[in-house]
Amino acid sequence: MTPKTFSCCFLLALFTFFCTSSHALEPAPDVTSDDCSLCHDGSEEDVAVVEMSHLDGSIHEGFECLDCHSDIAEVPHEDDLLPVHCGECHEGLEAKYIQHGIGLVSVSPGLPGCSDCHGTHQIRPASDPESVTHRSRRAQVCAQCHGDINWAKEHDMRLKNVVDAYEASAHGVVRAADSTSEAAVCTDCHGSERDPHRIYAPGSSLSSINHFNIPNTCGQCHEQEAEDFWDSIHGEFVARGDTHSPVCTDCHGEHGILQLKDPRSNVSPYRVAESTCSPCHETARINEVYDAPLGETVEFVDSFHGLKSRSGDSSVANCASCHGAHKVLPSTNPASSVHRDNLQHTCGECHEGITAEMAQRSVHAVDEAGGWPDIVRKIYIFLIVGVIGGMIAYVSLDFWRGTRRLLHGPQVRRMDGNAIFQHTTLMISFTVLVITGFALRYSEATIFTWMFGWAGGFGVRGVIHRVAAVVFLISTLWHFVYLFRPNGRKFLSGMATGMRDVREVSQAVSYNLGKRKEHPKFGRFSFVEKAEYWALVWGTVVMILTGLLLWFKNDAIGLVSREFVEVMRVIHLYEAWLATLAILVWHMYGVIFKPGVFPGNPSWITGKMPLEMYEEEHPGDPVTPEEPFLVSTVSDDASSEERLQT
Repeated sequence: MTPKTFSCCFLLALFTFFCTSSHALEPAPDVTSDDCSLCHDGSEEDVAVVEMSHLDGSIHEGFECLDCHSDIAEVPHEDDLLPVHCGECHEGLEAKYIQHGIGLVSVSPGLPGCSDCHGTHQIRPASDPESVTHRSRRAQVCAQCHGDINWAKEHDMRLKNVVDAYEASAHGVVRAADSTSEAAVCTDCHGSERDPHRIYAPGSSLSSINHFNIPNTCGQCHEQEAEDFWDSIHGEFVARGDTHSPVCTDCHGEHGILQLKDPRSNVSPYRVAESTCSPCHETARINEVYDAPLGETVEFVDSFHGLKSRSGDSSVANCASCHGAHKVLPSTNPASSVHRDNLQHTCGECHEGITAEMAQRSVHAVDEAGGWPDIVRKIYIFLIVGVIGGMIAYVSLDFWRGTRRLLHGPQVRRMDGNAIFQHTTLMISFTVLVITGFALRYSEATIFTWMFGWAGGFGVRGVIHRVAAVVFLISTLWHFVYLFRPNGRKFLSGMATGMRDVREVSQAVSYNLGKRKEHPKFGRFSFVEKAEYWALVWGTVVMILTGLLLWFKNDAIGLVSREFVEVMRVIHLYEAWLATLAILVWHMYGVIFKPGVFPGNPSWITGKMPLEMYEEEHPGDPVTPEEPFLVSTVSDDASSEERLQT
């Protein structure tokens, strides 16, 4: 090729390159919704188009795809598109909505954004019955997050399942029965129907559920009740900014607001005094801040009205019947229903024809400040002490005399002095352990409050419990050593179980049912006593092991898991219940209340029991005069000194 030809070819190639390069650098034509339909063809498998349907019928009908998906520059586009930023158009709503969830919503991973409530392409106005945000579906929308227990745990939401509580509430029940009802839905309280995105945290002064805004929030529907509340003493203090004063939710509850007729409701006639009024009016805080008297609601519960109300009578007066439900005013206010000038009218609503003088009498309880009621009260206290004290004295003397009669005549030795001391130590330490142990678990019980409610009393309870535990442990070790001594070995031999005990169980049941004429011939120890002894052995081992672990749990926690310690606590409590009930039912019946034994087997005191009682209880172990270590005779005419010596 000649140089001239080569030069022409080179220039032609260079021109072609620049022309094609210039064409390649031209911008791509604009992407339109028609371009989207090239891939999103509307087939059933194509979720995007099925949802989109070209936005027909939605509030965004007529929008182009790129109006929302602004990051699409070419087709086909990347699989991972940026989330649609609704705030580009709805800037004001976005600024309000991100306050939902103490300012974390829409900015933290895993928390809901706009599409989680409104949907994606087929977004209809909230007034449209087909809209997912229509009032009839509002609770279900919120339940996507607030009804998911795992979601709540993941995001450290400590409230219970509020959606279930709402659905069981008065609002939820009415809403479920009639979807067109105006009963409150979530956004009526958390925000408003006009501005449902304004869901602020309770601590915000702008929040509709802030303590000081709750009366106005409820007043959107309950106008008269809200007006009465603001006129009341409670409303007056709330208006001042006083956090001690209750608002609607303190009395009615929050999500689980039950109907007034529901006995479970805090404001039902059956519970309003104890569940609603007492928790505030019987606290030291209220007394300290407002110098309000304590004890009035407790006195009401013990009054005629209170007792009738607790028995299930919904017609009897409760706190709200006299003081009002929402417009509660102090008795010094002339407009108050309990002002002295208005009492005759207030009481007269139930007691027709009541006189003004009678209406002035206290209704909370008997007035014990003075006058005839106080005189009668003192008379009755004197009668109770005198009459019941006399009864106790007579019963004690009669019991002592009856027990002494059991010591007359031939006696069978059942326990030596060592065994008596063991039994006494075990009995006392066990009783103290039961009382002080249950006092910890059931400290609110009246009897334990009376026993240990004084200053430092429950601390002393712990010391007493541990001292008794040491005594119980020592008596157990003592008994273990005793079993190796001659009398102990004989006792253990008698407690050995076998097929004879199985037969005696069957025979005893048949005899008590009247199917067998002859009582089983129990030996020295019946199956009843053997079962009790071995149950005691088992219970003692369990209680000592679990008790020591709980006593020294701080040291043990490094060796075992916390769950293991909790299991030991449960075993310790319920084994205590099992042992206590077994003693009360099984042991006390056998040694005190059983016919033929009552008023009791004296062997736990004297070591001996009457020969007649022994032969009836243990006919399979005959006693003969040739066994002096078993029998001692006490004559009926012996002196007291001789009986004691014997």
